[in-house]
Amino acid sequence: MHRLLPALLLSLPAVAMAADQLPTVAGIPIDFILFALTLLGVALFHHATLYVALTGLATISLYKIVFTGFKTGAGMAGFIGHLCHEWVTIANLFCLLTGFALLARHFEKSHVPVVLPKYLPNDWKGGFLMLVMVFVLSSFLDNIAAALIGGAMAHQLFKGKVHIGYLAAIVAASNAGGSGSVVGDTTTTMMWIDGISPIVVLDAYVAAVVALLIVAYFAAKQQHAYSPILKHSHEHTHIDWGRLFIVGLMLVFAVGTNITVNVNFPQLADHFPFIGVAVWLALVVTAGVRRHDWELLPDAIKGSVFLLSLVLCASMMPVDQLPPASWLSALALGFISSVFDNIPLTALALRQGGYDWGVLAYAVGFGGSMLWFGSSAGVALSNMYPEARSAVQWVRNGWHVPVAYVAGFFVLLAVLGWHPDEGHKKVGEPASAAAPAAPGAH
Repeated sequence: MHRLLPALLLSLPAVAMAADQLPTVAGIPIDFILFALTLLGVALFHHATLYVALTGLATISLYKIVFTGFKTGAGMAGFIGHLCHEWVTIANLFCLLTGFALLARHFEKSHVPVVLPKYLPNDWKGGFLMLVMVFVLSSFLDNIAAALIGGAMAHQLFKGKVHIGYLAAIVAASNAGGSGSVVGDTTTTMMWIDGISPIVVLDAYVAAVVALLIVAYFAAKQQHAYSPILKHSHEHTHIDWGRLFIVGLMLVFAVGTNITVNVNFPQLADHFPFIGVAVWLALVVTAGVRRHDWELLPDAIKGSVFLLSLVLCASMMPVDQLPPASWLSALALGFISSVFDNIPLTALALRQGGYDWGVLAYAVGFGGSMLWFGSSAGVALSNMYPEARSAVQWVRNGWHVPVAYVAGFFVLLAVLGWHPDEGHKKVGEPASAAAPAAPGAH
């Protein structure tokens, strides 16, 4: 019996693959239905997201093993082959997510977020400039960290009375700032790891700046009418330059390694997680400068496993069954990301190819701001401000976020146009991943 089960797992997919047709329900492949149910579960059950994601991963994996197989083969052998193909991406993301959690804490403890508010004006322009600060910070930090720093500053500046429209603006500013930076958001980091140039991703800032100006203006007016700014001087607060040195060195190691490997040794990039290892090497080198907050790692690891589970789910989807990539589908993905996590959506888009990555980076990055649970930054900030956990109030008071999203999107198209990708994959991509791609997928 113990020998019969592996044989069954190997034989069933072979039959399904021979038919050259995926099982569907109402014309939709079952793979996508299971994936959508997983994302819906994540959106609905915020206190059990890890378990929902792991359950979805197990379900999709078992379905693929038994019924459809993988591009790398049928049954368990195909599943193992798929994991072997994806391990570098997963390892890079895991190292970056956990490493950047420590980076964000060093930046927070550098006292820069505390010192900056004393330079703000006393009227509504103070709230406006604070959102600009969050935008800038998010270009260098994870958008979750930027949103939490923005929330902490807002609590100090507005006597703990923060308007929901302004909370939505903090999330929007943090997501906008990270949309054009490969170190500012997990989605853009995924693009970077996948071989997309950081210069291409920078295009997103054309739209992000427009969206920020719209959101910041209306939100600052809302906040000033609700609770005016109240600044503290912080004369005795000094910047910890040692912690800033650690932040800078980690970024230099990550960016420098990425450029060196992809320019000089592109054939090796798919075989080892160079970028993630470089970030942790920087942590080891700087261990004597300041103590790293290792107690953050359990939560960081838990969050990373959740996100990587969704990424693995997305990696198993039959992307050749998706509609062709276009600016209209990119616009739609922005609205979809307000409900479903943008990380698996980005993973799907990367596997499909054919997008203008600057446009997509803005769409999936900023689009999640339209609802509080649409992005990790929104979920994190709502833990600090529980009153934000109302989709109705978020939409009613944060109406300027979807307006800004659409305005920024079309400004980007008008200024830079739509330039679909013609094949960004790094040299040396395994033939097993490239061979089955549908005609025109890249």
